[in-house]
Amino acid sequence: MKQGFPIATPGMVIGLLGGSFDPAHDGHAHITREALRRFGLDRVWWLVSPGNPLKEHGPAPMERRIARAREVMHDPRVEVTGLEAQLGTRFTAQTLERLVALYPGVKFVWLMGADNLAQFHLWDNWREIMAQVPVGVLARPGARLAARGSVAAEIYATSRLGAEQARGLARAPLPAWCFVNVPMRSQSSSAIRAQGQWPTKLGASSTT
Repeated sequence: MKQGFPIATPGMVIGLLGGSFDPAHDGHAHITREALRRFGLDRVWWLVSPGNPLKEHGPAPMERRIARAREVMHDPRVEVTGLEAQLGTRFTAQTLERLVALYPGVKFVWLMGADNLAQFHLWDNWREIMAQVPVGVLARPGARLAARGSVAAEIYATSRLGAEQARGLARAPLPAWCFVNVPMRSQSSSAIRAQGQWPTKLGASSTT
């Protein structure tokens, strides 16, 4: 294993939660804890991305976002990483391909909020993601109906596991995905930025 990469052994079930985390907040921590419980995960790795190709403006410096994420997420089962920058990958499908090759025997589950499922069909090579790993979807405020009626949900309707099967998602034949309802938190990174609590550039002014 490459130096500085997380440690995982064959047979482990690792959830992957990707995003810009600009900034990380308690909502991210909440869905991570729910994912650990509902999907029977051994660990969750946060993949703090260098940048989101679907967003017009770049995020705050990566080192700052990682530091904030580590302040927010306090659980020994969760590791905050900059793996995409280390791997040199830009898109999720590329990242997954590399991780599956680097960690033989490890079961990965891609985690996302329902708001991401609603636009999943816009992701680069999104069908390849479905072919590589199972996908665990967690409810997000205001996004449940859009997610359930999304392009991806309709195309992969027969690959959906019921919520009662969530703990078996990691070992389900691919493609496989599962939507679970969880207690929701209304926090969002965009709202935090809009309130001036997270200036995207160091030295920028903020309001309280």
